[in-house]
Amino acid sequence: MQIIKLDYDKIPQFSNRDKAYVQEAEALRPFYEYPVSIENFEKVIQAKKDFPHRDTLVDILNEQYKNTATTQKVRDNISSLKSENTYTVITGHQPALATGPLYFIYKILSTINLTEQLAEHYPDYNFVPVFWMGSEDHDFEEINHFNLFGQTFTWENDAQGAVGKMSTKNILPVLDRLKETLGDSENAQKIYDLMHRAYAQNDSLDEATFYLANELFREYGLLVFITSSREAKQLFTDFILKEIIEQPSYNIVNQTISELEEVGFKGQASPREINFFYMREGLRERIVREGDVYKVLSTDYTFSEKEITQEVRDYSERFSPNVIMRPMYQEVLFPNLAYIGGGGELAYWLERKAQFEYFGVPFPMLIRRSSVMWIDAGQSKKINQLGLSVEDIFVEEDSLITHFVQQNTTQELDLSEAKTQLKTLYNNILAQAKNIDNSLDKSVLGEQTKALKSLDQLEQKLLRAEKRQHETATNRIKAIKSKLFPNRGLQERKDNFMAFYLKYGDDFIGTLKQEIDVLDKQMLVIIE
Repeated sequence: MQIIKLDYDKIPQFSNRDKAYVQEAEALRPFYEYPVSIENFEKVIQAKKDFPHRDTLVDILNEQYKNTATTQKVRDNISSLKSENTYTVITGHQPALATGPLYFIYKILSTINLTEQLAEHYPDYNFVPVFWMGSEDHDFEEINHFNLFGQTFTWENDAQGAVGKMSTKNILPVLDRLKETLGDSENAQKIYDLMHRAYAQNDSLDEATFYLANELFREYGLLVFITSSREAKQLFTDFILKEIIEQPSYNIVNQTISELEEVGFKGQASPREINFFYMREGLRERIVREGDVYKVLSTDYTFSEKEITQEVRDYSERFSPNVIMRPMYQEVLFPNLAYIGGGGELAYWLERKAQFEYFGVPFPMLIRRSSVMWIDAGQSKKINQLGLSVEDIFVEEDSLITHFVQQNTTQELDLSEAKTQLKTLYNNILAQAKNIDNSLDKSVLGEQTKALKSLDQLEQKLLRAEKRQHETATNRIKAIKSKLFPNRGLQERKDNFMAFYLKYGDDFIGTLKQEIDVLDKQMLVIIE
């Protein structure tokens, strides 16, 4: 394998805010607590020194793992959380079908590797990687499919409510199609057996995803956490009540969004007056207040302030945080030092610092997950034959083809010199016209504009004609772009890891484990 690293500013597929955060742009500095460096973790540790829920957290995790076959390293990591010198690093994602896009894997390995780096730098502390499973989300269309070999595998299901609680009983048709697609190689059988055990032997989507993540990463000590635990929600009760009764987040987060917009960044997640959903079986609906009454939308549930207070205290598991309160729920439950996420996730975390200060919760270090591009031997050969560099393939397709043609043509396609001469000619005509009649200015300038536009059009015709002469090469460029950038997006946001596991087996995760380094702040390109 050849490893190439690219600076984020060379990747046009990343947002401006994403690049700005990684590059520590001054405009974003007021919106987070700690610049990303291993030395700054000492400050985060000091801020988390008084974490109060260690024993309860260990009990919750032991309960979640009680029927799960895992490694001694996982068990030791759970037990270590009782110690005051143990801290976590967390990443999170919804329980996506078959893990969803590749970045599910990249997030987790980013988190595991960072805890190992921290352990080496701070030998007096323990550091535990945690995967926070967002099983209470209800956007089923986001997680009910995965993409493999250009095909979309979709789980058809009309169940409602939190996705994590949905039954996996009707998922078998997806598994049958997957088996046919994977073939009968050793790696195909291994990965299919894993998927079949996960979904056929577990009753719900969160249990299946828990099983998958544990099987894939248990040797590294990863803890998987299901967020819908009643005991966990009990630790968050006071925050639920404060948000529902006092509704502070609406104004605080909107103010932060306004401040971000003033420095050039749009808001990511708009707050509600109440940032919790109410959950029952098959139900997850927003809570709103109308006058003195709290209502659950699309239902007949209503509460007075006294009644909803009692409901929260008696049934905290029925109250599910939305994107505005979910980060705080995580930080209340764990002695956490850092959150590792993609650019979109960090965008909404950057709207939370003032909210955390209001609630008195320490803000974690925010770290962008590693991004990775895999280029197999076939694609690498095609790129080299065209004389392209790895940096070139990230350029937008039309621009890349234009650049390629301009670099490989023997003809002169650039009419800039002719345009300069034309402007000089019309400037001379304009001077003559002024000597005769000043009112001729507009006519001369209008004719100049028409002539320049004609040259622009001629230039485009020359380029199109030359592209036809390079049709074979341009088609190869299009094929490379289609393969490595499905739907014109990054590979990691679309393709599923099984395509790579089928080819590389356990070396797929092993290679990533060896190479990923979130503190390096560069995109990783792995070339076969």
